[in-house]
Amino acid sequence: MPFLGQDWRSPGQSWVKTEEGWKKTTADDRNNNVSVESFCKAGQEECFNKENLLLSLSYDMAAKKRKKDQMNNNTKVPYFHREKWIYVHKGSTKERHGYCTLGEAFNRLDFCSAIKDTRRFNYVVRLLELIAKSQLPSLSGVAQKNYMNILERVVQKVLNDQQNVRPIKELLQTLYVSLCGLVQDMGKSVLVGNINIWVHRMENILQWQQQLDNIQINRPTSTGMTLTDLPASLQLNIMQCLSDGRDLVSLGQVCPELGALTEDRLLWKRLCQYHFTDRQIRKRLMVSDKGHLEWKKMYFKLSRCYPHREQYSDTLHFCTHCHILFWKDTKHPCTANNPDSCTMSLSPQDFINLFNF
Repeated sequence: MPFLGQDWRSPGQSWVKTEEGWKKTTADDRNNNVSVESFCKAGQEECFNKENLLLSLSYDMAAKKRKKDQMNNNTKVPYFHREKWIYVHKGSTKERHGYCTLGEAFNRLDFCSAIKDTRRFNYVVRLLELIAKSQLPSLSGVAQKNYMNILERVVQKVLNDQQNVRPIKELLQTLYVSLCGLVQDMGKSVLVGNINIWVHRMENILQWQQQLDNIQINRPTSTGMTLTDLPASLQLNIMQCLSDGRDLVSLGQVCPELGALTEDRLLWKRLCQYHFTDRQIRKRLMVSDKGHLEWKKMYFKLSRCYPHREQYSDTLHFCTHCHILFWKDTKHPCTANNPDSCTMSLSPQDFINLFNF
């Protein structure tokens, strides 16, 4: 049994187990005074120790493999970081080599908790949609798997809460169309992994779409005051808070009274002025036979030609002084004298553009 002293370069000492116990031996003693019997016993002991060592190593490796397979197969258990902020470095320096990619940022930021927050849910959904359109091939294999894990959590949340069904349907449809084109180019190393894995993921997307199509919105059990019990002026004020014209159309299908209120021209005029510029509106003017502007028809026509204005309750922020990406309500170790002056809000598209270098 070797014994290492304080100096790691020393040859150490050798000990031999005898009938009287362990004894320290030198090189000459090992060559001249060691009996055949003790040598055999030492050899057996050494073989026994080696066998135990190999068994313990094999057990440890098997346990680690089982743990890794369990974490890889169980998609509901996050296998990624949950950091509140990350440092975005775009080049190599003496202190740091490499750069931060979109996939690394997507893995390390805490998106799993963000989808549980109502303020951040729409932000994350929009980010997933933009990645599905053009950025999915640029993600690493781990980031692509993380993307599907987060998407599954989003679908389960919508199925449980019965809210935000339409945006998730559009997200799944966008992702499925993108994957149909990418799977055909698997020979060009567009996606990471076996093609059978992606075919299985596409089948999951179709299954999620079917579940969303079959969802039944449960009527609230509360017997208190409802929207139809409020005065018409209050109902109009609530409708003005809706930023999507399709929500107004859906609301008008509830009952004839609400349907009449959703046809108010002032509601659609404010929607047009909120999402589009005056120049865009002037290019798509539509006048009725009575000489009035058809604001409702203009809104849907403008929606097909121009993107909507995006508004989110909570977004990711970027500190230009520290080059740190973080959520709005979380603090980061900023060294600037006035941290608020060097902080800017990032839209989902700005988040993606941050890693275009």
